[in-house]
Amino acid sequence: MIDKKRRLAKILLEKSYREGDFILASGRKSDYYFDCRVTALHAEGSRLIGLLFNDMLSNLDIRGVGGMTLGADPLVSAVTVTSVTLGRPLHGLLVRKEAKGHGTGQFVEGLGNFSAGDSVAMLEDVVTTGKSLLTACERICSSGLRIAAVCTILDREEGGRETLEAAGYGSPLALFTRRELLELAR
Repeated sequence: MIDKKRRLAKILLEKSYREGDFILASGRKSDYYFDCRVTALHAEGSRLIGLLFNDMLSNLDIRGVGGMTLGADPLVSAVTVTSVTLGRPLHGLLVRKEAKGHGTGQFVEGLGNFSAGDSVAMLEDVVTTGKSLLTACERICSSGLRIAAVCTILDREEGGRETLEAAGYGSPLALFTRRELLELAR
């Protein structure tokens, strides 16, 4: 798996990582920006994300994966499609930022593939403060499911880990920290 991780790091550095002056979704200033969607929507990047997250989750007893739309949409798709080829099918969930304005008015899509009490892993592209992932976890739990793990491509190591731990969701499993990403990509 290290070769796959190294290859993903190279794609992420080329497609998704930028240095400069940026304002993040959290409102914080940063000297780098990580737009994982570019890599997650890249054919090889998507495949590698799916494989690496499936490997990360292989020892957990889960029924599926979910995440906050829009950032987690390609991650959930990569993991669910790849899981079938690996012989361990996982279903997907997408958490809306706002409740659906018509029909059932729900926050979570894909619940029809799950039963109350099923365990899932939550996926995120980047964890900074953990706020977005925390909201997604709360909505999944309110839907009757349990969170077995929270996973991210990049942990910025800026408080998100502590936020998620304090809320009882455990430490996020990260494919990379910034330092690891830069070291593996070069």
